Amino acid sequence: MATIGDVVLVYYREEPAFFARIDSIEPDTKKHWFRVQLLILTIPPRTVTWILREEYIDGVPFTMEGHAARIEAVNPLPIASDSEDTKREAMKRAPSKDGKKIIPFRKPRREDIKGA
Repeated sequence: MATIGDVVLVYYREEPAFFARIDSIEPDTKKHWFRVQLLILTIPPRTVTWILREEYIDGVPFTMEGHAARIEAVNPLPIASDSEDTKREAMKRAPSKDGKKIIPFRKPRREDIKGA
C-alpha cells in the first residue's frame, strides 16, 4: 500500500497523468473511506485532497466524474555509489574520443594537481 511520503503515479483515462507525493492519509467521516492529501508534482505544485477507499490507495482502479483513474506507487531507484574511488576508476577506464582527454566536472584536489 502506498503511504505517507510515497511518490505515486496517477493514471487518468488509462494514461499516466502526473506524479504526486502522499502528504497525509486521515479517516473520513464515512466508514472505510480516507482523506488523502496529494502534492501534485507539477510547476507550480498543487495540493489536492481526494476521498478514497483503502483499495484505491493500493492501486485498484476507480472513477472520478465518470472517468477511470488509478494510483500506482513508484518504486525508488537504487542509489548508485558515488565514492571518489569509483569515479576515479571510471575515468581511468573511459576511452578518450579522437585522442582528446576527458575531464571530469569537479574541483581538483591538491593531490590531483601535479607539482603541488
